[in-house]
Amino acid sequence: MPALAEFRSTVASRPDPRGCDLPTCPVCADSMVAAEASAYLHDNLISYLWTCDTCGYGFVTKHSVKPIVCN
Repeated sequence: MPALAEFRSTVASRPDPRGCDLPTCPVCADSMVAAEASAYLHDNLISYLWTCDTCGYGFVTKHSVKPIVCN
């Protein structure tokens, strides 16, 4: 089955995602446990590729992270 892809933007309620913030498939509503791939884009922006194990639907999310400042 060919995978479909869509770009989706997300805004995290906290600076780092936790288990309750993981996405569900917008097609079949199955839980998504782990991203298939991730990439650091620029300026603390991370892109995640999600693919549903149940229906094969794919989408991308982007998350902005705060830089770690060492004292």
